Amino acid sequence: MASVALIEDDGLIRDALCRALNTLGHEVHSAPSGLSGLRDIVDGSPEVVVLDLGLPDIDGLELLRMLRAVSAVPVIAATARDDETEIIRTLDAGADDYIVKPFSAGQLDARIRAVLRRAGEQPRTQPVRVGQLTIDPTSRVASLNGKALDLSKKEFDLLHYLACRPGEVVSKRELLAAVWEQPLGGADKTVDVHLSWLRRKLGETASKPRYLRTVRGVGVKLVNPLSGRRDGGDQVR
Repeated sequence: MASVALIEDDGLIRDALCRALNTLGHEVHSAPSGLSGLRDIVDGSPEVVVLDLGLPDIDGLELLRMLRAVSAVPVIAATARDDETEIIRTLDAGADDYIVKPFSAGQLDARIRAVLRRAGEQPRTQPVRVGQLTIDPTSRVASLNGKALDLSKKEFDLLHYLACRPGEVVSKRELLAAVWEQPLGGADKTVDVHLSWLRRKLGETASKPRYLRTVRGVGVKLVNPLSGRRDGGDQVR
C-alpha cells in the first residue's frame, strides 16, 4: 500500500481513481486544484503524486516546478496531452513518469509500484569518471575537463546511466526503461533528442563523436576518447 496524492480537477475521474486505487490497497488523498493539492502534499508527505497537467488554477508544469523546489516525491503526470514535445518538457520539468488518458487503474497502479521501486533503490553515490568527464550523482554535477556542464535533469540521468556502463552498448529500449521509466516502450526520438543535446554540451557531434558513440541498429555507448580504443566490428559513429 502506498500513500498517494491525486491532483485531478475532473470530479468523475477523481472519484473513480480514488475508489479504484483504494480497492487496490492504496491510501489516496485527492485535490481538485493545483495549489490546494500542493498544500496537501507539503503537509501530508505522500509517497507518490499523480498530477493532472490540465488544472483550472495553474499550469501543471508550473505546479510541477514548484513541487520540485520543495520535495523529491515521485510524480506521475497524468494527462490527455500525448504530444512528444510536451512529454519531454514534462519529464525534464521533474516528472518521474508520464501516463496518457484514458488509462486503467491497473496501469496506474503498475506505474505507482514502478516509481516506488525506483525511489527505493540505493543510488550510486561515488563520482564516475570516464576520460576527462566526471559525473557526481550526489551533487548532480557533471564536469568536463574540470568545467561544470549545464545539464537538465534527464540529460544528467542519461549521462550518468551510460557512464556507469563505460564501453557497454545500451539499447534505446533500455534507456527508455531506466531513465524515462517506460518499460512498455516509448518514442526512440526522446532518446535521440537528449543524446543530441548531450553531444552539443560535450562539444561533439554525431558525425564527429568523442564520448558518445552510436552503434547502428544496436544502441549507444559512452567511451573514453583518450584510450584510442575502437571495438572491432561495430559500425560506430
